[in-house]
Amino acid sequence: MRYVTFVLIPPDGGLHPSDRRLAEDSDVTRTALHDINRLDDGTAVTLYRLDGTVERVEEILDDCADVLAHNVSATGDSVHAYVHFETNDVVAGLLAVPHAHGIILDTPIEFTPRGGLRITVVGEETTIRETIGTVPDGVGLKLEETGEYEPSAQRLFARLTTRQQETLKAAIEAGYYEVPRRATHADIAERLDRTGGTVGEHLRKIEAAVLTAIVP
Repeated sequence: MRYVTFVLIPPDGGLHPSDRRLAEDSDVTRTALHDINRLDDGTAVTLYRLDGTVERVEEILDDCADVLAHNVSATGDSVHAYVHFETNDVVAGLLAVPHAHGIILDTPIEFTPRGGLRITVVGEETTIRETIGTVPDGVGLKLEETGEYEPSAQRLFARLTTRQQETLKAAIEAGYYEVPRRATHADIAERLDRTGGTVGEHLRKIEAAVLTAIVP
């Protein structure tokens, strides 16, 4: 089973009118779509994660003609918005692709800083290749990576080198990431028969790789 991660670039900065309004507002930032589904009547529902205020998101959605209903709430540092909206040709075309070709969307879908959507799909290699060719006209697509599918955490761990994986496991076992910290670079180095400097270098590279991957 394979996966492909790509960035989808919607026309005019958004998938549909209300999505475009959220994208254009300086007080709101779209960070992720937790899910998006087309209903039997042709409309669709989605769940956004956003940065901003509940009040501002509600103001925007109240003013969008394509929004049929919405529910907005604050969750920790983020705002979540359930939105029921009228689809357009772009959304209808995109939502038809997984059902027509038997591929699975690995959610959440992340928004990139430039307004694209970073999407991972899972399925047979030939099917995925055929699916990419059916993206609706006007929608840009940039491939990022492909490989054997593993759940997100395993896929992230697999990006590390063998030595980095060994160092991370030893650091966790030694209590390096506990609060308060129970181990030093020297303690980890002793477990691995390496120098403290080498351990420190590996940990910095691990942290850079992991943090870069998880930040939207």
